[in-house]
Amino acid sequence: MIASIHQPSSTTFQLFDKVLLLSNGKVHYYGTIPDMVPFFKSAGHTIPNHVNPAEFVLELMNTDFAQDQEFVTSRLDNLQKHWESSTQSAELHAEVDRASQNSSNMVSQTHRAQKVNFFTLLVVLVHRSFVKSYRDVVAYGIRIAMYLGLAIMMGTVWLRLGNDQTDIQPFINGIFFGSAFMSFMAVAYVPAFLEDRSTFVKERANGLYGATPFLISNFIIGLPYLFLISVLFSVVAYWLSGFEPTAEAFFTWIMWLFLDLLAAESLVVLMSSLFPNFVVALALTAFANGLWMSVGGFLVPPKILNVFWYYAFSFIDYQVSCHFTITSLHLLHADRDFSDGFSKE
Repeated sequence: MIASIHQPSSTTFQLFDKVLLLSNGKVHYYGTIPDMVPFFKSAGHTIPNHVNPAEFVLELMNTDFAQDQEFVTSRLDNLQKHWESSTQSAELHAEVDRASQNSSNMVSQTHRAQKVNFFTLLVVLVHRSFVKSYRDVVAYGIRIAMYLGLAIMMGTVWLRLGNDQTDIQPFINGIFFGSAFMSFMAVAYVPAFLEDRSTFVKERANGLYGATPFLISNFIIGLPYLFLISVLFSVVAYWLSGFEPTAEAFFTWIMWLFLDLLAAESLVVLMSSLFPNFVVALALTAFANGLWMSVGGFLVPPKILNVFWYYAFSFIDYQVSCHFTITSLHLLHADRDFSDGFSKE
């Protein structure tokens, strides 16, 4: 623990293990509190009884308010020379030299270890990210609550859809809403990633690790949380909405929803890395998700979609495969009389 304190009381001053006295950029004493009293006594400055030692030495060190600047400057020079010639100073210099040599050896060993033990470094970063993730309520706790709220809302709005022709479009809309808005709400991860990125920038500047282990650890730690979100959302929304009541359909829904969320969170990482500003990253991520919704084929069929949007963006839209795979699963494979309103073609 290193602390800077102004005008400490005697009781507070005695709590310090060691004290460093600086004036005009030079060291005048460094050592324990008990050793300070005999040191100043040997320099000709006896600390009087019933006087706060901290206040006494501060007055010796301070030259800003002295009337006789020449005298206090000479006194400080003599104190500094006395310190340099003391055995305490010699021992300190020797200790600093040993520490410098050990530090240089440790740094070189650390660099070698980083190059060789990439897996060990990755494990350490994953462990740290895990500790941070369950302590960080914003990163995943609030998001889980948000997704559960969305699931309850969706399940009660699309509550127990039936088997009539009129239920075809509500089923399609429900599938679109579930996956599209789940991915859209991934923008809530922007502030948490920007915080992690800020830590990474500092630690990379110190030579601790590079971008690869940081991104891999960030990716790994997000997998269980995103899968948990997909399962919790599906348990609520899937069965309330009345989708195909089979294990195959249910777990396929979870799989595609999980991949959809994984792609959406990767988009957040990309935008936040390119534009490490909260407002800019949030706006661009939201815009990109809105774009994927528009060109995904649900709102405007691909056959009549503008040629530019169709060829430029629809083929890289990660929501398209999710939407149409789930649609075919729940509408074409379901035992429902939808043949007049929805064909396999």
